[in-house]
Amino acid sequence: MFGKILIANRGEIACRVIRTAKKLGIKTVAVYSDADREALHTRLADEAVHIGPAPSSQSYIVIGKILDAVKATGADAVHPGYGFLSENSNFAEALMADGVAFIGPPPVAIEAMGDKITSKNIAASAGVSTVPGHMGLIDDADNAVRIAGQIGYPVMIKASAGGGGKGMRIAWNDTEVREGFQSSKNEAKSSFGDDRIFIEKFITQPRHIEIQVLGDQHGNLIYLGERECSIQRRNQKVIEEAPSPFLDAATRKAMGEQAVALCKAVGYFSVGTVEFIVDAERQFYFLEMNTRLQVEHPVTELITGIDLVEEMIRVAAGERLRITQDDVTLNGWAIESRLYAEDPYRSFLPSIGRLKRYRPPVEGRREDGTIVRNDTGVVEGGEISMYYDPMIAKLCTWAPDRLAAVDAMAKAFDDFEVEGIGHNLPFLSAVMEHPRFREGRLTTAFIAEEFPDGFSGVHPTEQQARGLAAVAAFLNLRQQTRGVLISGALANHPREVGCDWVATLAGFSFNVSTREEGGRVIASFDGGTSHAVSSDWLPGRSHASFVVDGSPLGVKTEAAGSGWRLRRGGMDEIVYLRSPRVAELAALMPRKLPPDMSRMLLCPMPGVVTTIAVSEGDAVEAGQALATVEAMKMENVLRAERRGTVKRIAAEPGSSLAVDELIMEFE
Repeated sequence: MFGKILIANRGEIACRVIRTAKKLGIKTVAVYSDADREALHTRLADEAVHIGPAPSSQSYIVIGKILDAVKATGADAVHPGYGFLSENSNFAEALMADGVAFIGPPPVAIEAMGDKITSKNIAASAGVSTVPGHMGLIDDADNAVRIAGQIGYPVMIKASAGGGGKGMRIAWNDTEVREGFQSSKNEAKSSFGDDRIFIEKFITQPRHIEIQVLGDQHGNLIYLGERECSIQRRNQKVIEEAPSPFLDAATRKAMGEQAVALCKAVGYFSVGTVEFIVDAERQFYFLEMNTRLQVEHPVTELITGIDLVEEMIRVAAGERLRITQDDVTLNGWAIESRLYAEDPYRSFLPSIGRLKRYRPPVEGRREDGTIVRNDTGVVEGGEISMYYDPMIAKLCTWAPDRLAAVDAMAKAFDDFEVEGIGHNLPFLSAVMEHPRFREGRLTTAFIAEEFPDGFSGVHPTEQQARGLAAVAAFLNLRQQTRGVLISGALANHPREVGCDWVATLAGFSFNVSTREEGGRVIASFDGGTSHAVSSDWLPGRSHASFVVDGSPLGVKTEAAGSGWRLRRGGMDEIVYLRSPRVAELAALMPRKLPPDMSRMLLCPMPGVVTTIAVSEGDAVEAGQALATVEAMKMENVLRAERRGTVKRIAAEPGSSLAVDELIMEFE
């Protein structure tokens, strides 16, 4: 077994590898850039080595700097995590040449499977079902348009060395092919240092299902079931689960056996993932193979009980697999949700800044038998940088069945506090409550179909609004009572607490009266409806566990003027509690309208302007590309919302802009 492992990565995956290494008694070395000097993974490792400036092209993907860190620390093995150099065969070969073990597959397999064009040809030769497409390299946009026309629209433009949604575009016509081709090349070059592009047929209404494989250096290969990764946005996975709610035993076996056949064709060992597109008739087609640990590996660990990082380390050390295919059993259901630093209310655009509050739910087994796991690489007070992937954490839940795992995830979201940056937690909560998701009717178009106009929060039903009003009435009564006790003690005279209020939220208005009864607050509404509320909440707490009519409820709470901001289940509402007379007057107050910004193009996220596609005085049409902004390795094309004329351009290529900073103005 190894004595010291260097993790050539950052963030949550570096922390994840360190955790298993410590369990095995292996010392660890972290590497870090300027932006990660105080990062969590540097604190958890036994040693930490600085490797350069913040951009990954000057630090995390510079092979020479990683090799220098290995030599300086005497590490005898390197775990690459995922992304960065994890699928770089030159890196693996360089380590082996220095007598250092690469905790991953052999370089020849990385090279063969890491190139999506080569991998599809090998898959076809190995008898694996593949998607129709053009597997040769494409030199320019004109050639891309010609090939797309031959394949037939829609098509998927993909980076040959790509992964994680980088360098991928769906095109439905010639214009989109031309734009997507160049954007894909740019992203591929920036993320992987390889701008080769290919095109394949895009299968409509597909499900994205992948097979986890595991093999040793002695020829033993097995598959560990599947994961469904169909909930995606911009080709980036958002929610994964294991097993898939769609596969039957026969399809699972067929996919698993084809995945193993592909691995054998390239002499594969270590962990890996063979990804498939599956249509409505359960016909499956090889998509790609990831020759590394996947982001979503925890759900497989939760249903199999196998520590995949440990198996990678043991295989790299030359050990044989400790299990056979017959030993693999799938127990229960697991779901993983990726918490991203992105603003769901602004088309999921990236968000950066300081984590003013970061309080994940308590990990471990709950009283109801469910399990909560949170893989993360951040801490409260840390910075979310524009230089790296925007993932903050991977929240996972396990339960005996799928709906129980979904409910456990929804509850964990209500207990998860993140403040200071935009994040997608409200959106993830909304997905957990969505009827189609709960039924398991998934495709990779789920988000586009169910949220076609973007995400604007969850509007509460009348029953949900009444429940939030009851919670606010509890908070109001406890706060008022506390104020009376303090003022009475100071002024030496009593003051009564009002019991009749008007609660308004989300377009609803309720007359509610409150009273204390047996340690609970009884909130009585017009019509005779009452809710009994109890909680451990104290003034100043930003989160509390409530019990409403016997049902537990996690709610994020914040005082907001004459009301309370309450958040749960994707809902974010201010509940105003006013006396009847004040409520009557408040209804007469005019509403302040937001300023008209329709003549301005503002930067929707912190990023760098890479192109300005128009000039001052140009007439533009609706949908025309105006500028491109790069943030967190993704290019975002900004388009005109309607016809107009460019009056002034305030930014230029290379400008670093903050959110809502002016790019151009229209007449």
